Amino acid sequence: MGKKKVHLHSERDNVAVALVDLKEGDVVIIARRDTETPIKIREAVPFGHKFAIEEIRAGDEVTKYGGFIGKALRDIGKGDHVHVHNIRGVKYT
Repeated sequence: MGKKKVHLHSERDNVAVALVDLKEGDVVIIARRDTETPIKIREAVPFGHKFAIEEIRAGDEVTKYGGFIGKALRDIGKGDHVHVHNIRGVKYT
C-alpha cells in the first residue's frame, strides 16, 4: 500500500487535507460513506492545505472536523484548493 496522500477528518466534511504537496492533475482517493471516490486535483494544493471533495457554491458552509469552518466566497469546484482566497473563515473571539 502506498503512502497516504490525503486525510478526511469527518465523513461530514466537504474538504480534505493534503498530506503531501499535490499537483494539478493528481488523482487522490477519498474514502467516505463506505465508498472510495477518485478526485482529480484541479490546481496545486500545498502540504497541509485543504481541497474540495465536492462542489461548494458561493455562500455555502465549508466543513472540516465535522463542523463549520467558514463560508465560500465563490463557487469552488471538486478538486480546487480551498484557502483564504476563496473562503471566509470563522472568527473566534
